[in-house]
Amino acid sequence: MTGARTMISLAKDYLSERRALGFVLRMEGHYITTFALFADERGHSGPLTNEIVLNWVQGQAKRPSPFSCARRLEVLRPFARYLARLDPDTEFPQTAPFGRSHRRLAPHIYSEQEICDLVAAAWRLGPEGGLRPATYATIIELIAATGLRRSEALHLRCSDVDLDGAFLTVRNTKFRKSRHVPIHVTVVAELRRYLAVRARHDALTEDSPLFLSPAGGFIAKRRINKVFQKLRTNLGWTARGGHGEVRIHDLRHTFICRRIQLWHEHGANIDNAMAALSTYVGHAKISDTYWYLTGVPELMAVAGKRFELFASTVGGDRHD
Repeated sequence: MTGARTMISLAKDYLSERRALGFVLRMEGHYITTFALFADERGHSGPLTNEIVLNWVQGQAKRPSPFSCARRLEVLRPFARYLARLDPDTEFPQTAPFGRSHRRLAPHIYSEQEICDLVAAAWRLGPEGGLRPATYATIIELIAATGLRRSEALHLRCSDVDLDGAFLTVRNTKFRKSRHVPIHVTVVAELRRYLAVRARHDALTEDSPLFLSPAGGFIAKRRINKVFQKLRTNLGWTARGGHGEVRIHDLRHTFICRRIQLWHEHGANIDNAMAALSTYVGHAKISDTYWYLTGVPELMAVAGKRFELFASTVGGDRHD
């Protein structure tokens, strides 16, 4: 029974159990711990109740929008199931009082000129002729040309780059999978040029970072985010899509969208191509790749034409 125990002790046990099974639970762990502290500070005891859950969801959200409340409620749901195993009187909202908890905002799709301007701005970073501008320009070029996730690019080691075979090895990605990423001859040429600069600053050993930080290790996300923010501000861009600012991650979205557009223009078998693209970019589900057909304005026309073709095929033999 949960009555004699604090919520924070229950939360710690739950998180320990889940992490022992291999779940990381960074964001989820933060929210569950925050909720447990909230419940204990308000003197809650006994089984979980709808009242304490909804008080936390609505009262503690930084942006109390229906979507943010729905997301916080969803994060607590597995913890509530855990508590129900210990106490059958556990309560938790069974409906969706705040609506959907998942949404995908349309990304900013870069124009070719914007990508060129961004790379040029990175080359203007100081010191002139140093490793820093070469590093950030090459990272941007690589993500734009391959659709790598930002973290995947930053975690590449020198041994992950095979210029003779023209592919990268991306290890232990977002879903703990590794994959080979073939690269174009132009990407090979840019990486070869970067490695010539990189070699002047540190040895190119197998385990050393491809993109070297000033401290000699891997570049941290916060570091590249800060540099990108500076570049974006200097360029004076206005975001297109659903996000407030242009993001470096939008380079990945742009790669996927442009590839689908090219296939459509060239009359490729979209279904077969999408399966290949899903593997190439490391999506866990092919539905994540198909989302771009309907979730991005630039590809709505493609989705519309595909539906018209489907409708004409299905309804072609029907007569009024």
